[in-house]
Amino acid sequence: MNRLLWLVCLICAAYNVNAQSFEVIGLQETYRGVIGETIKVPLHFKNNTDKTITLVIRKVSNQIGSTQKNYFCIDNNCLDHHTEDYIIRVEPNQVLNSFNVALEAGLAQGVSTIKYIAFSKSSPGDSMEFDLNFMVDERPERPNIYTSEYLILHDLYPNPVKDHAFADYTILNERIEAKIVIHNILGNTIDEYNLPFSENRVKIRAESLSAGVYFYTLYIDNTAVATRKMICKK
Repeated sequence: MNRLLWLVCLICAAYNVNAQSFEVIGLQETYRGVIGETIKVPLHFKNNTDKTITLVIRKVSNQIGSTQKNYFCIDNNCLDHHTEDYIIRVEPNQVLNSFNVALEAGLAQGVSTIKYIAFSKSSPGDSMEFDLNFMVDERPERPNIYTSEYLILHDLYPNPVKDHAFADYTILNERIEAKIVIHNILGNTIDEYNLPFSENRVKIRAESLSAGVYFYTLYIDNTAVATRKMICKK
C-alpha cells in the first residue's frame, strides 16, 4: 500500500514538473496585410498557475524581406527592431492582452515567417515555440482624389486607420509647395505633412488620435484644393 501511494505521488510530482505553466491563446495560422502596412499580432499569454510568472519572449529565426522589419510592442509602443528579447510579467491565472509583435510589410508581396520561443525566466525548460506567418498582398489600386497639371494625390490607405496610414502622390511641378493638413470635425488643425518633390509617399501618424472622424486636406501653395474623410479606430 505504501509503495502504491509512493508511486502515485511520484506520478503527480512528475506531472507538475512537466505541466506547462503558461500558454499562448488565440493564435491564427496566417496574418494578412498589404504592402506598406504594419501588421500587428496580439500575443495573449495565459498564466495557468496561482503565482506571477516572468516570461522571456525571444526571436529565434525569421524569413522576412529586405524591406521588412519586425518589432516587439506593448500597446502602441514598439521597440527598436534590433531588440531580440522581451520580458513580460503575467499575473496569477490571468491573460496578458497588451503584448504584440509587428511586421512592417515592406515593398514586396509574399509570405514571411518569424519563429519565437517563450520560456519562464526562472525555469527555462518551461517553454514553447511558435511560428507566425504573414501573408503580404499587393496594395489595391487607390483612386485619385486630386489630379491637376501640378500634382496627383491618391486616396489614403488604410482607411479606417488605427496606427498610421499612407497617401501616395506625384508632384508634376517642382516649383509648387504641397502639404496635407489633418483636422478634426471642428476644423482645428491636428497635424501637417509636407509633400517633398523628391518623394512619392507620406506617412500619416494616428497613434495619438482618439477614435472618431477626422478630415485631411490637400493644400497647394497654401490653397485648399481637396478634402476627404479619415476615420480613426482604436
